[in-house]
Amino acid sequence: MTASDERIEPTAALLQLLDLSDADGANTDEEIFVGISEPQPHGRVFGGQVLAQSILAAVRTVDEARQIHSMHGYFLRPGDANAPITFGVQKLRDGRSFSARRTHAYQNGVPILSMIASFQVPADGVDHHEPFPEGIPDPESLPSTADLLSEFEHPIAQQWAYERPFDIRHVQSPLYLRAEGEREPTNAVWMKSKGPLPDDLNLHRAALAYASDYTLLEPILRRHGIAWISPGIKFASLDHAMWWHRPFRADEWLLYVQNSPSASGARGLGVGRVFSRSGELVATVAQEGMMRIPVEAVDA
Repeated sequence: MTASDERIEPTAALLQLLDLSDADGANTDEEIFVGISEPQPHGRVFGGQVLAQSILAAVRTVDEARQIHSMHGYFLRPGDANAPITFGVQKLRDGRSFSARRTHAYQNGVPILSMIASFQVPADGVDHHEPFPEGIPDPESLPSTADLLSEFEHPIAQQWAYERPFDIRHVQSPLYLRAEGEREPTNAVWMKSKGPLPDDLNLHRAALAYASDYTLLEPILRRHGIAWISPGIKFASLDHAMWWHRPFRADEWLLYVQNSPSASGARGLGVGRVFSRSGELVATVAQEGMMRIPVEAVDA
């Protein structure tokens, strides 16, 4: 696959993914929705996709005045990117200010993801947040993924360069092909959707959940001098937690600052903070991933 005008525009493709269909849930205690999957060179569903879809399935069952503010999910099985996904939503609670929902994403009758999300009616309260980090270059001064990978004909390189719906720009040297620079368990990227998104706060929050799965394990790789193409490495997201703090737009530049406080037992933990360009902390993310890395893949 190479760059082509025949490709579906990535933002339009994202919005198709997030536009779930209603399905018959009359014989269950769940409300049922169905979503398509985006093709992937390796055939597995991208974790960020099923997270975003699970969030929006839950959104469909909550009063529109309530906004998602947190979610906790477990990836249970690899998903098949060539098959649709069924989403079952259970209404756990509707209180005066908060609602809770459980979403299970199913393929072939078994769950591939289990998630609980909480929604809140907007309210006033005390307000503080960590400051925007210093010394961060503007996104316009950094190369895009397409700038870095467009010349490589490998299907994954071409998919990352042209078909991802988010523009990702690394502050440090990217880890696509090699691991350069200081071996610190940190990583930072600017990101935004490649095209405009509708004016729907919950959709922007789901879109950010989608993008938050791209690079959250990279602090682990950077700490140990490992690139994504290192031979023999195997990785998979195990869980994902996210808290949304303030309104933002996912089609405007967001700074995603990540670190890894620990890696052991073939697992690594990534923690991320997302800032608007104006300096507000808009979300916090955490994920543990399976990281099986051969000794010879570590650059001594």
